[in-house]
Amino acid sequence: MSLYAPKTPPFDGGPATGQSLAGLAGLDARARDIFRRIVESYLETGEPVGSRTLSLGGIALSPASIRNTMQDLTLAGLLASPHASAGRIPTHAGLRLFVDGLLEIGDLTKEERREIDARLAGRGRNFEAALDEASNLLSGLAGGAGVVSSPVRDAGVKHVEFVALGGDQALAVIVADDGTVENRIMSLAAGVTPSTLAEASNFLNARLRGRPFAEAKREMTQELEIARRELDQAAARLVEDGLAAWSGGPDRERALIVRGRANLLQDGEGLADLERVRVLFDDLEQKEQLIGLLDGVDAAQGVRIFIGAETRLFSLSGSAVIAAPYMSGRQRVLGAIGVIGPARLNYARVIPLVDYTARVLGRMLDGKET
Repeated sequence: MSLYAPKTPPFDGGPATGQSLAGLAGLDARARDIFRRIVESYLETGEPVGSRTLSLGGIALSPASIRNTMQDLTLAGLLASPHASAGRIPTHAGLRLFVDGLLEIGDLTKEERREIDARLAGRGRNFEAALDEASNLLSGLAGGAGVVSSPVRDAGVKHVEFVALGGDQALAVIVADDGTVENRIMSLAAGVTPSTLAEASNFLNARLRGRPFAEAKREMTQELEIARRELDQAAARLVEDGLAAWSGGPDRERALIVRGRANLLQDGEGLADLERVRVLFDDLEQKEQLIGLLDGVDAAQGVRIFIGAETRLFSLSGSAVIAAPYMSGRQRVLGAIGVIGPARLNYARVIPLVDYTARVLGRMLDGKET
């Protein structure tokens, strides 16, 4: 019997969902029962499962009959034998089949929900601290590495201004619609007057206001040619230098927060496991690829699950990724949060943890009560 009550999965499957469900339909009741028991035992213990163990566990079949079914499941690519005399463990294809069609997902306790609410709310309105705490929280509760990508901040530009600081310096200020402000100190060429600063500010405000800065900045090449014709030389140079100085305000470089790498070492037994963890550590350093993977969950209606070779990034380490987008109240995706670990993660527990944490984080960052 499963330890988890049946529940509608709050996840969107993964890349192989349709194929997995088709494979499940091809299993008879006996094969499905034996397969489910093997996977559940492996996820709990990490050990291969033999026919005698299944026979003692309550299956009303002889060990020989169980072995025959296990052999059929092995030939189907759902089980594998790590050693010649050992029992069977699920392959990554088998884990995908189990997750998509047989997994019975649990729910969080009231205490766990209160802990998540309290720990995230305890960070107040500090944006970066909330993301860091969410990653720490997941790594602790789920037992893998918690990972969070910062939001794609595409708010429009509200105001641009160059402010004289005295001497040969000015402050280049860009204010976004979401209230974020970016300041940069600039060196000024000789002869720049207050009217020059105002002229350059007005030029940029007319062209940037209401538009995402990154989008507008990409399209400013032609506008710079206009600036050189319409503005005096000092103002045109100021416009060009200002655009170069701002990193993008609301669209600045994405951050990636990874916490709980030490959890990954606790599962390693033997040289093969240690090598897998080493490769996984290397994968976690691939910031751009990892952000790209997390960005890929944007279209999901819930938690997305990737196992082994379903992602190019984690194909060599054979790891699993359970991730979900966190959204604003208007269902605009802000970023993504997840857990990365060995393929035998406790999916039934981690899925609701990721799902709930993502929803709380989204509400908190959206300025609402959690």
